[in-house]
Amino acid sequence: MAETNNPLFTGIKVSKQLSDKKFVIRRRKGKYFLSKYPDMSNVKPSPLQVQGKSRFAQAVKYAQEIVKDPVRKAAYKAHPGCSVYHSAIKDYMQK
Repeated sequence: MAETNNPLFTGIKVSKQLSDKKFVIRRRKGKYFLSKYPDMSNVKPSPLQVQGKSRFAQAVKYAQEIVKDPVRKAAYKAHPGCSVYHSAIKDYMQK
C-alpha cells in the first residue's frame, strides 16, 4: 500500500459507480493510502452469510414496496430520526 500526501486526495470521495475498480483510496489515522482493489473472486461466503444476504434482500424489497405505495407509506410509522424506508428494513430484520 502506497502512502500519499497528495493534496488532491485530501477529502476526496470516490463513488462506487464511477470507480473502475483498479485502486482504492483508504484513510487510516489521518493518512491516505492507495492500494489495489481487493480480488474477491476466490472468497466463498458461508451458508449463514448467504442466508443473511438473502434476508436483507427480502427486507429491501419489502421496504421498496412500502415506499412505492403512497397509502402504505403515509400509514407506516417511522422510527424517530429514520426514513420510512430505513424503518421498514429495520422492522423486517427484527422479525
